[in-house]
Amino acid sequence: MSALPNTPLERIRHHLVGLKMARALEVLDANVRRLEEGKISALEFLDDLLGEEHSIRETRRIKAQLMTARLTRIKTLEGFDFSFQPSLDRNRILALAELSFVERGEVVHLLGPPGTGKSHLAIALGVEAVKAGNSVYFATLAEIIATLAKAEREGKLAQRISYMTRAALLIIDEVGYLPIQPGGANLFFQLINARYERGAIILTSNRGFGEWGEVFGDTVVAAALLDRLLHHAIVVEIAGSSYRLREHAKLVPDNLRLPPISAPVTQRRKRGRPRKKEAS
Repeated sequence: MSALPNTPLERIRHHLVGLKMARALEVLDANVRRLEEGKISALEFLDDLLGEEHSIRETRRIKAQLMTARLTRIKTLEGFDFSFQPSLDRNRILALAELSFVERGEVVHLLGPPGTGKSHLAIALGVEAVKAGNSVYFATLAEIIATLAKAEREGKLAQRISYMTRAALLIIDEVGYLPIQPGGANLFFQLINARYERGAIILTSNRGFGEWGEVFGDTVVAAALLDRLLHHAIVVEIAGSSYRLREHAKLVPDNLRLPPISAPVTQRRKRGRPRKKEAS
């Protein structure tokens, strides 16, 4: 075992190298000078040294987890133009960003016509969840079904569903945009059934719940999906114009303008057994 350096400063450098604290090592000399000049106290010196190291490691952690979550197109709540969508309650979205719904394992539905910011909000909430240390998985519905179908063909469906169930937050984008491949509705139901009351979900859709039978090509499966996805659910409707078409809205023919989505108002069912009816 090699002997430690003689001076305290050299020993600090030695320890930082051993602990692989590269950023703290970079700022060490500058902080020592500030300490010697009386600009900071010993506690402030230590706080700044550890703070720099923690900051760089946290940045790396977030970047790695965003890649794992498949959140390659980073969107933020700060970058969302709430003034363009006056129907959207900004405070309600900021409350969702507190991530209590993730802790409770609830389902958030973001409904609205194309271009109204559903995917932006879903990704932004996913980014907030990653920053808070939650595991996240993002994919479109078409990607999820294709992945599950491939796993089924390879005899690995259970393992794939288990993997998608482990994430604290599953974000499913573009529900209703593309036709569902044969057998896809049943595969998707297996995933939702496995996640039911085990993890939070965000879904974005341009279709109302009354159209889910058409979306999934099976009214029975659609009803079973809604039974689970509307239990402990938060429904956010965005009734507005497309942000992407804001500069060319007049060029869109009337027959291609999408009407607002009508989602049934549902009361959140309480967990646990229903109360017994009182005898009359």
